[in-house]
Amino acid sequence: MIKRCAWCGSDPLYIAYHDQEWGVPLRDDHRLFEMLILEGAQAGLSWMTILRKRENYRKAFAGFDPEQVARYGEQEIARLLQDAGIIRNRLKIEAAVKNARGFLQVREEYASFADYIWRFVDGTPVVNRRATLAEIPAHTPASAQMSKDLKKRGFNFVGPTICYAFMQAVGMVNDHTTDCFRYEQLLH
Repeated sequence: MIKRCAWCGSDPLYIAYHDQEWGVPLRDDHRLFEMLILEGAQAGLSWMTILRKRENYRKAFAGFDPEQVARYGEQEIARLLQDAGIIRNRLKIEAAVKNARGFLQVREEYASFADYIWRFVDGTPVVNRRATLAEIPAHTPASAQMSKDLKKRGFNFVGPTICYAFMQAVGMVNDHTTDCFRYEQLLH
């Protein structure tokens, strides 16, 4: 029997996310933008809720194209507020648009968003050795630093906890528990 992180549960969608995506180092700007938007949408909700709505988010946010999302105005925001396929929270929707604009500015300054964001871990995934979920913190000094810098650049829904969840999701940190089969796989 394959041993996975305890948070994974038994839902096939969650298992696929855990086994194929979570914690895999990601340096593709398009996918990083997707995860930034989804992590912000998740604030206060379960990740499973967001995973179930992920395809709807792809449609609603132009396939996570930051150039298109950055151009969204009040008409597009009004449309999104009527879209039952996503989280219809005005602040989160407006943050996605604002974050798209910030994403483009960062990309212009650093050549890629990946180059910028990976600086917070010196370009290499932080490998943690956590035996249980209880040992995994909600945020770290690195996620607090990332949050502070993103906020200074005008991003929203990027508090230290959201930033740490983002860092875990995109493989900036390996927070698979040491008994999980993915922990060892991601060391190589």
